Amino acid sequence: MEETSTQHSEDEDTIPYSGPGEPLEYSGTVLWHVDVEGERRWGEMHTRQISDSERCEAKKLKTEAQHMSTEENGEVPSSPEKAQLKYGELVVLGYNGSLPYGEKGRRKTRFTLFKRAAANGVKPSTHHIAKTPQASKIVADKSHHSVSYTLSRNQTVVVEYVRDEDTDMFQIGRSTEPPIDFVVIDTVPGNKTAEDCKVQQSTISRFACRIVVERNPTHTARIYAAGFDSSNNIFLGERATKWKRPDSSMDGLTTNGVLIMHPTGGFGQECKAGVWREVSVCGGIYSLRETRPNPQRGKLIDDESNVLHDGTLIDLCGATLLWRSSAGLQKTPTHKHIEELRKEINAARPQCPVGLNTLAFPTRSRTTKVTEEKERQPYVYLNCGHVHGHHLWGQKENENGDRECPMCRTVGPYVPLYMGNEPAFYVDCGPPTHAFCPCGHVCSEQTARYWAQVPLPHGVHAFHAACPFCATQLTGEQGFIKLIFQNDIGT
Repeated sequence: MEETSTQHSEDEDTIPYSGPGEPLEYSGTVLWHVDVEGERRWGEMHTRQISDSERCEAKKLKTEAQHMSTEENGEVPSSPEKAQLKYGELVVLGYNGSLPYGEKGRRKTRFTLFKRAAANGVKPSTHHIAKTPQASKIVADKSHHSVSYTLSRNQTVVVEYVRDEDTDMFQIGRSTEPPIDFVVIDTVPGNKTAEDCKVQQSTISRFACRIVVERNPTHTARIYAAGFDSSNNIFLGERATKWKRPDSSMDGLTTNGVLIMHPTGGFGQECKAGVWREVSVCGGIYSLRETRPNPQRGKLIDDESNVLHDGTLIDLCGATLLWRSSAGLQKTPTHKHIEELRKEINAARPQCPVGLNTLAFPTRSRTTKVTEEKERQPYVYLNCGHVHGHHLWGQKENENGDRECPMCRTVGPYVPLYMGNEPAFYVDCGPPTHAFCPCGHVCSEQTARYWAQVPLPHGVHAFHAACPFCATQLTGEQGFIKLIFQNDIGT
């Protein structure tokens, strides 16, 4: 084994020191660093070729104390400690890695839940009966958390919440007030611009839901409908759905509700869509109401819980979030892995059968600028899967803009292809061989098959499958198509 120099120029293919015994992915090879006497120097490097699945598994060896950098996620840890425990991540469906107008502060497509420096969780304690919510001293005291259930004009039940030193609480909603950790806006389907994301009236609650995570192993995360406002209160008005439980405690639902869906078989190659349920303010699980704002609650589901699993979907009536656990993220492809797959396709120099020009998938930063290199941009005929470059051959004189494929004469939509760049949506590390219809986002076969069978909430009563990268409703018999290139590139 040859020795490597301890000095490298920036022009050479080098990898910076990252830690003793830590594997790094580099051109399909795992490099093992040797730290001599604790100094950050380059020693012998032992290499071996690994498969796509092993490349993902290599991430497991990283220590739990490490987490994604602030520069990559826009995430600011809740404590200055270097070693910080990561509970998991919430990722908004319908965005291909970032917001069209940029990730800023608490408004972004991804929110990482870290263990807080000090516990901020709360739990229900005692309940009081008051003539009005304002008459209760507990409600007026901003240092206390409370939930108010208005039964009538003359009677309100106020449940006092006390500090829970064993849990951390994270709140999600449309409000930009300080209690909200993750600001969520309504998702607009399609390839969005900043102007597209503006909606006249949002259906997402200002304080939509809260997630409570146990600070001690196994760091179980639970979701509850509604979040505490700036006065540390939750108000369920007279018209809100509420009831008294068998143990005489109160519970209720928010106006448009918070829905969750746990995948069956885990979030991986064999996962299947589960059943959508509604979660209550106290964490109870119920069957869906006839419509989101219907005052009649669904049936209590005793054998299901509000515990989040890797791959659980959370719908806030306007935006759907995907929960990825810390353990699940270790099996997920990285941005670097997806970029390497893109480079592998481009390195094979696929050609357009008509123009005979070389095709190339654009980088992440240029996926919305198709017009810059239209001739190299890959396009696909959605009804047959043949990949071409941009050309004017086979245009049909109809309003749909359909084209006739020159390879097989099939007539259908003709759209540009984009890489699916959000790793959290992938269920495996397979090659990008399939594309969603009609948007053209490319991902692995198993990823396409999973999302094509998931009915995502739409509006107050509808469900339909949609592309996770842009939220466009899927079309066609399957909702996706296998890509067929002119030359063999392993697809």
